[in-house]
Amino acid sequence: MSLPSELTQLFSYIDANKSQYIDALKTAVAIPSVSTWPDKRNEVQRMVEWCADKLRALGTEIEFADLGEQKLIDGKTIPLPKVILGKIGKDPKKKTVLVYGHLDVQPAFKEDGWNTEPFTLTEIEGKLYGRGASDDKGPVLCWIHAVEAFQKLNIEIPVNLRFVFEGMEESGSEGLDDLLMKRKNDFLSDTDYVCISDNYWLGKKRPCLTYGLRGLVYYSVEIACAVKDLHSGVFGGTVHEAMPDLCWLLSTLVDKNTNILIPGIERDIAPLLHNENDMYKKIDYEVEDYKKDLGVEKLPHNEDKTKLLMHKWRYPSLSIHGIEGAFYEPGAKTVIPAKVIGKFSMRLVPNQDPNHVTECVVKYLNKKWAERGSPNKMTAIKHVFKVEPDMTREGGSIPVTLTLQEATGKNVILIPVGACDDGAHSQNEKIDIYNYIEGTKLLGAYLHEVGQLD
Repeated sequence: MSLPSELTQLFSYIDANKSQYIDALKTAVAIPSVSTWPDKRNEVQRMVEWCADKLRALGTEIEFADLGEQKLIDGKTIPLPKVILGKIGKDPKKKTVLVYGHLDVQPAFKEDGWNTEPFTLTEIEGKLYGRGASDDKGPVLCWIHAVEAFQKLNIEIPVNLRFVFEGMEESGSEGLDDLLMKRKNDFLSDTDYVCISDNYWLGKKRPCLTYGLRGLVYYSVEIACAVKDLHSGVFGGTVHEAMPDLCWLLSTLVDKNTNILIPGIERDIAPLLHNENDMYKKIDYEVEDYKKDLGVEKLPHNEDKTKLLMHKWRYPSLSIHGIEGAFYEPGAKTVIPAKVIGKFSMRLVPNQDPNHVTECVVKYLNKKWAERGSPNKMTAIKHVFKVEPDMTREGGSIPVTLTLQEATGKNVILIPVGACDDGAHSQNEKIDIYNYIEGTKLLGAYLHEVGQLD
């Protein structure tokens, strides 16, 4: 089937402006908009304002929504970055598409193992390396470039557009849920479709549409052994240290094959469909490529494609993320920390109730702590990212997805731009130039197709 003339023109224009699009991404990546770094909060806001300027150039009506302040662990407060609420078009005869994206990124340091400077976009063999290149600055720019292409060609944009671009997604989208629910009867009221591009192709050859995400519950386990840090040369061997207690406790949560050891959490997992195994077999997914991209020699679950995909999508997982209060910088420091906090999360799947899961977690931690017999003080804290899971076909979580669904009353579709090996949240994050340019075409084609719907 031949392309409509509008798309033929659009695709040619996008190809011709590839270098301009790469330059835009270079500017975006250079802004270290790390939402988890309080001292970079001004950079997050700078990124928000830079994006707003790009949208204004398209004739977008911009509103900066205020989310208030964020309270830090030390008791200080800092402003939350503004949320961009943007509008293009109000033709009642056209469908209205709401686009969500985020402008903040994960932390990154060259010394963490990056081959290039993380906040300098670097092109190597057709790949663009830099923090945020794929998650999510590149995809946000794909939307902007697609709309710009329609305008430059004097082709009427086939839909009305609404943009929600935030700066706190990597920190749990703090404040966004409340804002969206407050605005459901005005800004969001005429939404027909919701689209997000903040995930990835499963493989490298075939694009995909994502129709579900796992949920997320985040936990902290705090162990306190003293009122202040202690010198190991003076106090070592005379106190019950917190760090061994915490390491032992964390080691009881999951086994070496990723099986969760907490009883009861499997209670509500949906049973297999009669044809589910066949569905997985048809999916483009190469286990050997996956291993190569990760740099691992062996995977759990017998390296069976179907089993691996099930554990990526339809079964819960538990990951241990780090220890707060422990010494982690280069060099030696002979301190016994007075208090350490272990952080872990669980990805939840259809039918699982976060409250029930939390009951199981707390009960298990208390049981294991009693077995440990330590006189130290243990406290478990839950942080629920408000994502009640009811569908799954993607391993990650985008906290705002179900909020958008509830606020608009519409289903959400995820159209990935990046590839499976982009390394979002990892060292050497990248986006392939092919995906960046073809992704821009894809989003333009999506808007075209939606505009044809009755």
